[in-house]
Amino acid sequence: MGAAEAPTAGAVERSAIRKVSIRLVPFVALMFFVNYLDRTAISFAEPNGMGDDLALTAAQFGFASGIFFLGYIVLEVPSNMALHRFGARRWLARIMISWGVVSLLFTWVQSSEQLYVLRFMLGVAEAGFFPGAILFLSQWVPSQHRAKILGLFYLAQPLTTVIGAPLAGWLISHHGLFGLEGWRVMFLFVSLPAILLGIAARFVLVDRPEDAKWLDRDEKNWLTRALAAENAGKTGNTSRHHAKGDLRRALTSSRVWVLSLVYFGFVYGLYALAFFLPTIIDGFQEQFGTEFSVMDKAWITAIPYLPAAVVLFFWTRHANRVGTRTWHIAGPAVVGGISVPLALWTGSPAATVAVITITACAIFAALPVFWTVPSRFLTGAAAAAGIALINTMGNVAGFASGYVTGWLRDLTGSYVVPLYLVGFFMLLSAVLITGIATRTKDPRTVTAPVGDTPEVRS
Repeated sequence: MGAAEAPTAGAVERSAIRKVSIRLVPFVALMFFVNYLDRTAISFAEPNGMGDDLALTAAQFGFASGIFFLGYIVLEVPSNMALHRFGARRWLARIMISWGVVSLLFTWVQSSEQLYVLRFMLGVAEAGFFPGAILFLSQWVPSQHRAKILGLFYLAQPLTTVIGAPLAGWLISHHGLFGLEGWRVMFLFVSLPAILLGIAARFVLVDRPEDAKWLDRDEKNWLTRALAAENAGKTGNTSRHHAKGDLRRALTSSRVWVLSLVYFGFVYGLYALAFFLPTIIDGFQEQFGTEFSVMDKAWITAIPYLPAAVVLFFWTRHANRVGTRTWHIAGPAVVGGISVPLALWTGSPAATVAVITITACAIFAALPVFWTVPSRFLTGAAAAAGIALINTMGNVAGFASGYVTGWLRDLTGSYVVPLYLVGFFMLLSAVLITGIATRTKDPRTVTAPVGDTPEVRS
């Protein structure tokens, strides 16, 4: 390539990534926003009427929160394999419509047993969405741009609480609308967007760069060549290996399983906060002698997540600029693991929320950077299976964090032991990701440099 052509090639690359960032990422992030709101809406409902109406103990609420993940686990890997076969456009649309219908049924739940069944079915309906979205975006951008793209996508998760908590509080305040309790009104209105977005996904999403009408010929060619060059040599490249063999290698890879345990620690902390923070805030009224309205509690719940979104944005930008380093993942894990227990010993609601904010910032800084790692050495069917397996462990953590936190709260009468357990799992994640780094040629980085695509080693 001549010197005069280099700037043109760079311009094509920038233009292609910019169009993907504008055309695909916001829509997929909006899907994630609604997805996360639907799965965590129960956390807003419990302290605002549902717990009393259904006579739920902390353990029962924790089980109802966590059983969602058992349903998700049942179909996660098959769902991601189906997405790989049928394409993201059709499969993600199917997932959204089915979970929207199930979520709508929460409006009329009458007992804890019905709540358990619906939460399990919600997990079955949503199975494969998150790893499918990660896989879809990873198939659109080369690795050197992936931290930025996944960071933009992941912004939807903390922003779901920043926007969703006040929205949920506002909906709950409309007690009596259509003759429904406030928490039922919330379930009714947070479910409908999933169905509408599922229908829209059939028209907005595009499975492959070469099919995108909004990319010009040069942009399509650059993306196709860059992704093909990166995929060459990875586990899952069907030109070199049979797909079933690659699937087996991904599922038996020690690296995939260690990454699964790393992810377990982060997700355990994520959902312990997501499901129980509104209940902990509700407990401030008795613990500190304060009084909060429904909207007050909603706004307080949102506080930790706005700084978390800001930290996530700049942390992933830095990782994208310098390359994913061990400390981009291990550092936040250590901060989160230490800060969680500190929240137990503060003397005021403001101090408690401040410490929890640090924990939330740590979790959300690490998660999108973490997801750049598996796609660096997996592709094709192996990527679908490996990413789904890692996320399955996250769903195990989601179930465990909900059920164990509630059970320990009932057993001990406080959240001291449950939050210490959160800290332990996050510190374990830091140890494990550091251990992976010591096995690479460059101990500073979790993944190989751009252009070097190491095989999965069992």
